[in-house]
Amino acid sequence: MKTELEEISHPTDSSLCLMVNPNLSDFFFWHFHPEYELVFIDGASGTRHVGEHISRFEGSDLVLIGSYIPHLNFDYGVKTPYEKMVVHIRPDFLQGAHSATPELQAIHELFQLSRQGIAFGERAKTALGKRIKQLPNHAGFELFLELLSILKALMDSSDKVLLHDAPVKNQFTQKDQERLRRVFELIDRNYQRKLEVREAAQLTFLSEAAFCRYFKKMTRLTFTEFVNHYRIDKAKKLLLQDRNVSETCFDCGFESLSYFNRTFKKITGQNPLSFKKGHRAAS
Repeated sequence: MKTELEEISHPTDSSLCLMVNPNLSDFFFWHFHPEYELVFIDGASGTRHVGEHISRFEGSDLVLIGSYIPHLNFDYGVKTPYEKMVVHIRPDFLQGAHSATPELQAIHELFQLSRQGIAFGERAKTALGKRIKQLPNHAGFELFLELLSILKALMDSSDKVLLHDAPVKNQFTQKDQERLRRVFELIDRNYQRKLEVREAAQLTFLSEAAFCRYFKKMTRLTFTEFVNHYRIDKAKKLLLQDRNVSETCFDCGFESLSYFNRTFKKITGQNPLSFKKGHRAAS
């Protein structure tokens, strides 16, 4: 399972980052980041995969995810039209302010609960979904105030469910994050050529054997499997841009068409041509 440290670029004048309808339905993006994440997806049914929790949501979903909890993009595999709003909140948001401002205590408690992952029921989705979708219509201080109001309403909601019995532990230390960041950058910059384990091991100052054990523990994939997942994600994007299968194969670093076809089917469940035709028929 690919685990990727996502780097989120925040505006210099805001502690929030809004993503409106980031369409990732064709891509398996299992990732984590230091920011809190509020997700509202409307008009879709799919899989809610947060930490060790896996369940279905029907019609819509509203979830608050704490810092560094690995999670899957909520629109993965969704084939119907939908709307999605993702709010990333800086990890130092209101840090320490609740102790001097009692009115912020509820929001502090909500962030504490988010360490277990929180899913909200129909009442909260009905009451707050439209407001969350309207967040891009606000800016600056008005956006800040509206988010505070939404977070307070989420804490007051009676139909919230914790997705884990205890806070999800951050398995990635600062040292791990830096190591993985260097390896991910190596792959991102060089996936179109042959990549050796030796290169990645050198970046982490580990022997090849120690690196292989470490990388498998961190990502649940071998280095080769991880690189293949990355290449297949790139291949999907090229195929959706109407590139042909042979071109896509070699542009993504695969050295043979037969190996590309086998790997694509193993990861996605279908061969590249079927994937391309299926998406064209659905569009």
